[in-house]
Amino acid sequence: MTSNTQSVTVRAHQHETLDALAWRQLGATAGHVEATLAANPGLAKLAAELPEGQAVRLVKAPEPVRQTVYLWD
Repeated sequence: MTSNTQSVTVRAHQHETLDALAWRQLGATAGHVEATLAANPGLAKLAAELPEGQAVRLVKAPEPVRQTVYLWD
């Protein structure tokens, strides 16, 4: 991971999925779930609902670079 990637360790609530955990902590799921799975070996092997109290290193994915398109120069 790059040095500008932010992460925090959180614990899952009862019957919580990884995307629900990302939404609760970060307010979004796109990119964050994939980065979190890459940072937590074995997490994908767990059931869809995480065990209550499961520690997860939640990774905030970097914001994509948006290119500006000018119609006229």
